[in-house]
Amino acid sequence: MPCPRIAITCGEPAGIGPEISVRAALEAGTLDVVLIGDAQQLQALALAFSSERRIPSLGSPAALQTLPREPGRLSLIDCPLAVRPVSGELDARNGPAVLETLDIAVDVAMNQWVDAIVTAPVQKSTINDAGIAFTGHTEYLAEKTGVQQVVMMLAGPTHGTMLRVALATTHLPLKDVSAAITRESLSRTLSIMHADLKQQFGIADPRIMVAGLNPHAGEDGYLGREEIEVIKPVIDAARARGWQVSGPYPADTLFQPKYLKDADCILAMYHDQGLPVLKFATFGQGVNITLGLPIIRTSVDHGTALDIAARGNGHADYASMQVAIRMAAEMIYSSGRVSA
Repeated sequence: MPCPRIAITCGEPAGIGPEISVRAALEAGTLDVVLIGDAQQLQALALAFSSERRIPSLGSPAALQTLPREPGRLSLIDCPLAVRPVSGELDARNGPAVLETLDIAVDVAMNQWVDAIVTAPVQKSTINDAGIAFTGHTEYLAEKTGVQQVVMMLAGPTHGTMLRVALATTHLPLKDVSAAITRESLSRTLSIMHADLKQQFGIADPRIMVAGLNPHAGEDGYLGREEIEVIKPVIDAARARGWQVSGPYPADTLFQPKYLKDADCILAMYHDQGLPVLKFATFGQGVNITLGLPIIRTSVDHGTALDIAARGNGHADYASMQVAIRMAAEMIYSSGRVSA
């Protein structure tokens, strides 16, 4: 029976991405895993952590088209760096190679040569310093797959349940958030969430709780009118379609176990409204998921950790990468791409 095949992009070469990618891939069990990154760096890491394991290079991404899926196989697609990386020290000359790993991953996923992609963290500043406009994985993957809107969601275990937090807006200055939340964009966000929670997570009737934008969810208009004029009408329209959507709730009291037990996902209005809570509760076990793409994509819940990388091999915690790989496999099974 075919097993899931997952591609892992190894992220910023001076950060912990290559190490956590290799270490998690070495322990990926029955999955068929393809690493995408600099072959010289990845081979050296594999030897450092498993002296008897050499990762074969596939030569080109197209080799995946005819390569049978094999449980426990580990291979790589070489994406050479411009200069040898120094752990902890950024070099803009390697920025284009980092983006190339994402381009390759999208290509093999869109061709269905892999069933999902998992991404290690990248350093946005390095890519921008290379002269390439880049705001983040989420936005880049949407552009590369031709999707108008995607939804960033993080998930992780807490208090005996799975906490999922999606965002109505992502990487925006706080001053721009209110204008970015419109009835149209919020309605599309809820539609994407509802569809993917069903299709990729196997939740038959998703329960979505929506946070307000303002303190106390606007307090009946005294602290802002976005809840009255934008958020509540969208919730009412979703409920009229038979969806289990409720709110808007004050964000400062929403994230409690007594409320979370009745939710499959929380929709926060902006990045730092929802993610600090989730990362505090689940850090090291959290997963970043992009909803609304034609492909499955998960990622770790942390950054490049240049300070940890500078200490040398063996200091990085790769638990979040392991969870991201497991989550991708679960989504593959739930979506029916591969039979369990």
